Amino acid sequence: MSRNWHLPWHEYVETLKPHERPMLPGSPATPEHPGRLRAAYAATGVLVSLTGGLGNAMVTANVQSLAGELGITQTDAAWLPVVFVMTNACMNLLLIKFRMQYGLRLFTEIILAVFVATALAHLLVDDFGSALAVRAVAGMCGAGLTTLAFLYLMQAFPAAHRLKGLVIAIGLTSFTAPAARIIGADLFDIDGWRGYHLMELGLALASLSAVFSLRLPPSERIEVFEKLDFVTFALFAPGIALLCAVLGLGRIVWWTDAPWIGWALAASILLLAAALMVEHGRETPLINLRWMANADIVRMALSILLVRIVLSEQTSGAVGFLQQMGLGPDQLHGLFLAILLGTVAGTLVSAFTLDMTRLYLPIAIALALIAVGAFIDSHATSLTRPVNLYFSQSLLAFASALFIGPALMIGLVQVIQKGGQTLVSFIVVFSVGQNLGGLAGSAIVGTAEMLRFREHFSNLSQSINLGDPNVVLRLQQLGGAYAGTLGDAHLRDVEGMRLLQQQITQEAHVLAYNDIFQWIAVAALAGALWVAIVHGQSIFRRRKATRDAAVETAAEAID
Repeated sequence: MSRNWHLPWHEYVETLKPHERPMLPGSPATPEHPGRLRAAYAATGVLVSLTGGLGNAMVTANVQSLAGELGITQTDAAWLPVVFVMTNACMNLLLIKFRMQYGLRLFTEIILAVFVATALAHLLVDDFGSALAVRAVAGMCGAGLTTLAFLYLMQAFPAAHRLKGLVIAIGLTSFTAPAARIIGADLFDIDGWRGYHLMELGLALASLSAVFSLRLPPSERIEVFEKLDFVTFALFAPGIALLCAVLGLGRIVWWTDAPWIGWALAASILLLAAALMVEHGRETPLINLRWMANADIVRMALSILLVRIVLSEQTSGAVGFLQQMGLGPDQLHGLFLAILLGTVAGTLVSAFTLDMTRLYLPIAIALALIAVGAFIDSHATSLTRPVNLYFSQSLLAFASALFIGPALMIGLVQVIQKGGQTLVSFIVVFSVGQNLGGLAGSAIVGTAEMLRFREHFSNLSQSINLGDPNVVLRLQQLGGAYAGTLGDAHLRDVEGMRLLQQQITQEAHVLAYNDIFQWIAVAALAGALWVAIVHGQSIFRRRKATRDAAVETAAEAID
């Protein structure tokens, strides 16, 4: 297995076939492995991927119960998943270069050792400040573990199917959210939050054992760090962190009620602008702005943001709707199982139908499927239950997994064409787009739902006329529910009015969510048409160029 791995890189690379050599510095070689070894690499990659994402998915899915565990408010608890995203979104800015310069082995040892220490620290945390620090470190490690999972899964596939492995690897990152919703309540029943932390520690230790038992092949090491890299990171990281805080907390504390939101947004803009100014003047920038201005990269970034925003119909829209209808986590297991199956199906279809010449086509199809799913959900009522959403939500999950692989490939093609020099820039675009898109989607859905709720509630309340016989009859029916416990007719009327207000509130939420689902359907359909037009234009240009070349060749032959 490890024959020749002890050799210096310049000697080892000569023992490799052309297709076995790494495409980029910092990535491992991909020698041909026997079947058992490929299976071992695949299992290790899946384990590492779940280790990196399941802990945060647990926190995000159960943030309310975590607030009770720590004795903090819901607003305070909302910082915990946001802090994870803050550090996760920007750590790859340095981790990619660290891997290139210091090698995979040291990268792996540090990431896994720190993650095990972080998981162990969770068991000792009993206050809010410590919990924030631990989640921040977990976000940093999560970025490294995601990369490590990619590298292991790439070893599991032969050269002809290696890109399929990459698509499956990126698809695995979507499995943790529904999985956490399915198993989270049972773990909490066993030992509260200690059960979650023990599970995370167990996964971390298992990953540590698996990775140290099954090494990755050697990688090329080159000197890549420059002093200005750390200046850029010192400006870029807090800028992204502040932007994450604004998007993650704005709708919770409400945008105009908390002055710190405005100050944080202004500081974020200044810091990011300063980071980009530093990069603009560099010969070898960490973030290549000229490359990022490429039309394909701009379209890829906009596609990622659009899809992440419209997919908030699932993460914030449908789940938020069902919670407003009074459903608890235990009643949503079937829905999240359907979402998990849809995600698995979408990942496999994306991997095994991957066509590098038509990467925009599955993105357009994914957006169209999201439009269909959101349109179906826009007909919800107060009687809608999880079983009514199985098809639409599994459709959205399928579309999400179908989209992400081709989007990743579009960027990688551009990176390879530049000889790997823009790898960090691509990772920044992809990672920041994914993270900020998710936060922005939740912020937009939550804010729009609240605004529409207020309007619908006002309209419904104004339509209630206490002199209307139907309203009087309804109040009597509602108050009659207390006839056996309240003898005072006036108190029964008061209770009847209270119940009527609850029904108006619920119906206003239903109408508000239906509005949001309709808007998301329209946005997704518009996105699908935009991507289809762009894809169609590129096909037309290629065919025209082919015809022109054929005509020119024919003309030369005649001459």
